[in-house]
Amino acid sequence: MKIAFFALRQFDELELCEKYSKLYDIDFNWISKYPDLENLSLAKDCNAVSIVPCEITYEYIDKLYSYGVKYILCRSIGFDHLPIDYIKEKGIKISTVSYPPECVANYAIMLMLMTTRKMNQILIRAAAQDYSLKGKMGKDISDCTIGIIGTGSIGSCVIRHLSGFGCKILAYNRHINKEVEKYAKYTDLDTLFSESDVISLHVASNKDTYHLINEETINKMKDGVIIINTARGTLIDSKALIKNLKNGKISSAGLDVIEDENGLYYHNRGGDVIDNDELTMLRSFPNVIVSPHTAFYTETTVENMIEKTFAAMLAYKDGVSNPYEIKL
Repeated sequence: MKIAFFALRQFDELELCEKYSKLYDIDFNWISKYPDLENLSLAKDCNAVSIVPCEITYEYIDKLYSYGVKYILCRSIGFDHLPIDYIKEKGIKISTVSYPPECVANYAIMLMLMTTRKMNQILIRAAAQDYSLKGKMGKDISDCTIGIIGTGSIGSCVIRHLSGFGCKILAYNRHINKEVEKYAKYTDLDTLFSESDVISLHVASNKDTYHLINEETINKMKDGVIIINTARGTLIDSKALIKNLKNGKISSAGLDVIEDENGLYYHNRGGDVIDNDELTMLRSFPNVIVSPHTAFYTETTVENMIEKTFAAMLAYKDGVSNPYEIKL
């Protein structure tokens, strides 16, 4: 069995691939570039390809299918970048990975702390040696009501860790988690929107959650609400977000993800003219933190992503159930 790794990072992933290739007795080859019609030939003698979130078109799938690729192994939890229905037609199986929720959960809390305390503006002004206080007064997170949308592994971890700050926590999820009820009060979305000082998103990207944060739902929120997103950019209507940042309805935002980020993040784009008007606008606001999809990025997480990619391939090799497979 052999895996073709695309967009493999030599500085942090390659050594781990070598380690788990030996451990699981699975061969691999790799390229540092993202997949395109020219370099997909890397997969010609491989059973599987491993990718990170990036553009994957029907034409790419056709090529992979023609090469005999049977598995797409995502080095990510999300798989919304894939044309799922078309892959299903081809009979190709999709696998993702999992990793400890603490990395993203703690990153989300960091963004909450930074936005409530206006840290971005403090740092920007300090860099210009402006040490005055006007405009820097924040609010203590302990005095806030925090709304958590989605109480899966990451959302519930956010809630557990937030409980130590003494803030009031509201939660929304289709299914109630009894463990979460020890720390938070489950409520409907409208109540969460209207009562929360800070709203943090921890749901998957799908047709039901597309633009969950939009003009209508923002109108239900408190004046001066803070929005945190470490999940997927498509959960927020960027135009509605920008409009309401301008008029002050939203006082601040901490965004690790944005819409239309494929082809943007994880590249060095220094000196480039970037064709993403929403990103340009969001970066211009001193009350908005935009980080380049790095909430996941810890030593533990990267190792988990590589190990579970090989573990999924081993399951397919041995003909046993793959716990990371997406059931299509």
